[in-house]
Amino acid sequence: MVRRVVNDEAKRLGLLWIHCPYPVLARGLVGTFAAEADVHHSEKPPEEGIPACVLVCSENEDETERMVREAWSLAPDSPVVVFGLGSDLPLVRAALRAGARGFVHAGMESSQVVRALSVAAQGEVVIPRDLLKDLVADEAPVDLSRLTPRQQEILFHVVEGMTNAQIGQKLYLSESTIKQHLSAAFKTLKVKNRTGAARLLRGQSHS
Repeated sequence: MVRRVVNDEAKRLGLLWIHCPYPVLARGLVGTFAAEADVHHSEKPPEEGIPACVLVCSENEDETERMVREAWSLAPDSPVVVFGLGSDLPLVRAALRAGARGFVHAGMESSQVVRALSVAAQGEVVIPRDLLKDLVADEAPVDLSRLTPRQQEILFHVVEGMTNAQIGQKLYLSESTIKQHLSAAFKTLKVKNRTGAARLLRGQSHS
């Protein structure tokens, strides 16, 4: 579906391409920006004109990276901003990894989102202040000294791709003991699972 809202008067945001696969959310966004932009709502970019900004809606990391890269390939001269349903740090990281210019979410006031898109269109990166603070803290170097030697040993085996059973056999420990060490390490590193811990330690090894 393609929906365009056109006004003869120049609008603050110019041509805005909204790529949103969620009908109810898309309808709300089109209505929100109708007074501020020439809105083009479609999976494809507008046939005429270069969008001042592209707003893509996503709710998970893989989808975010795919949609951002797709938008970049179709509108390489337009900044891409991701719209999420809430304040979601993993989604922000995925958006930035894929080349997005920023992130906004449904918990923000419409005036804040309009202002963020206007700033992104001028070439700046836009991220809500609370998420930016968490993002900076999240990117800080990992202090492995906060982990016990045994936790470090187990985590480095996790990075190597070993299962709990394999690690237990190698270290002569039960699987339940391995799980207990990992649970404590995850809490210390502020990650949810072994994938998050492995990603964190891989980044540390390349810093």
